Amino acid sequence: MIPSNWYNIVPDLPVPPPPPLHPATREPIGPDDLAPLFPMELIRQEVSQERFVPIPQEVLDVYRLWRPTPLMRARNLEKSLGTPARIYYKYEGVSPAGSHKPNTAVPQAYYNAREGVRRLTTETGAGQWGSSLAFACAQFGLECEIWMVRASYDQKPYRSALMRVYGASVHASPSSVTQSGSKVLAEHPDSPGSLGIAISEAVEAAASADNTRYALGSVLNHVLMHQTVIGEEALAQLEEMPDVIVGCTGGGSNFAGLVFPFLRLKLAGEIDPVIRAVEPAACPSFTRGRYAYDFGDTAGLTPLMKMHTLGHDFVPDPIHAGGLRYHGMSPLLSHMYELGMFEAVTRSQTECFEAGVRFARTEGILPAPEPTHALAETIAEALRCKESGEEKVILTALCGHGHFDLAAYERYLSGEMEDFTLPQERIDEALSGLPA
Repeated sequence: MIPSNWYNIVPDLPVPPPPPLHPATREPIGPDDLAPLFPMELIRQEVSQERFVPIPQEVLDVYRLWRPTPLMRARNLEKSLGTPARIYYKYEGVSPAGSHKPNTAVPQAYYNAREGVRRLTTETGAGQWGSSLAFACAQFGLECEIWMVRASYDQKPYRSALMRVYGASVHASPSSVTQSGSKVLAEHPDSPGSLGIAISEAVEAAASADNTRYALGSVLNHVLMHQTVIGEEALAQLEEMPDVIVGCTGGGSNFAGLVFPFLRLKLAGEIDPVIRAVEPAACPSFTRGRYAYDFGDTAGLTPLMKMHTLGHDFVPDPIHAGGLRYHGMSPLLSHMYELGMFEAVTRSQTECFEAGVRFARTEGILPAPEPTHALAETIAEALRCKESGEEKVILTALCGHGHFDLAAYERYLSGEMEDFTLPQERIDEALSGLPA
């Protein structure tokens, strides 16, 4: 059964998260500061102190195209590992866009359309978010313009084709159609792009046009809240509570969507699972970033958010998990990580693809590169159970399929894929540009 409410974890936290700041005044921002970018209902949700926010009927009607999503037990994977652990995964790849992203794209498009917006702009990394927003805009009669990170635009041409099928226009970022993109191209003509650059372009385009707003696929509180339909459904579907919950993190929406409802029970003292975030070794904002106020984009057009960041000037190497190539982490998750509410680890690219291939050969589903990070850690946890004899229950989110990522899998299978070790000097250089 589809949940009737989204869960907002903020009121249940022992300490409130730090507020975002205005980039010019360095004072906490108010609703009027966000109004040029977001509809008022999403601004209200961003700062809401209500534990549960009702899901509009119009949003539920679209959710029913694919929700509730299946909770599966990975019995064949367990057998291949020889582990006594029981592995469950919540599969979000059954959505029209093939990932969890429509869970927030649909309500964002709905609230914008309800307030008279005619056009939405956004960025996308791997293309899952862009595909999702294009789909959602088609449901509510909105125009959609998308800036896709150049590295992923080149690696995954059929992702941008899907966005165009849904009616969106798509630019490779950095592009020459915005001032921020043109500036990057002038300095770095061969730039592979980054989510920070693409955000700058989409925000610039939204702020300079009438009847246009900006939509974000991760990071912000309201986005994470929309994704809690994943965890709420999993709570209802599971017959046994998990001992370990594992999720991949880029901006944080998939991870938050899975774990927040379980954290509600953990904070109430009803369960006590280990909760673990997994990020790419090539873009380790949790484990090697600094907890500080920083811009969410490269050009400095967004509010300052206190988050784990590698620096807004940081341009990740073009690893294949394009959805995890963001310099920062959700401010809400960063705050919770500082409070010690979950762990964070990194995984290298090749071990993630090894896990993805193993999962495909045992469970039959080809995972997107992003959730292979969680799968790699899930497999490692299951093998630890094999050594200890513990019959742990492990839950993870398979947040999308990899049907558009076969070129990356081909690189792995042919032995052409290499791991990248991020030098500390590059992090230090990017962090030197943090705002005072």
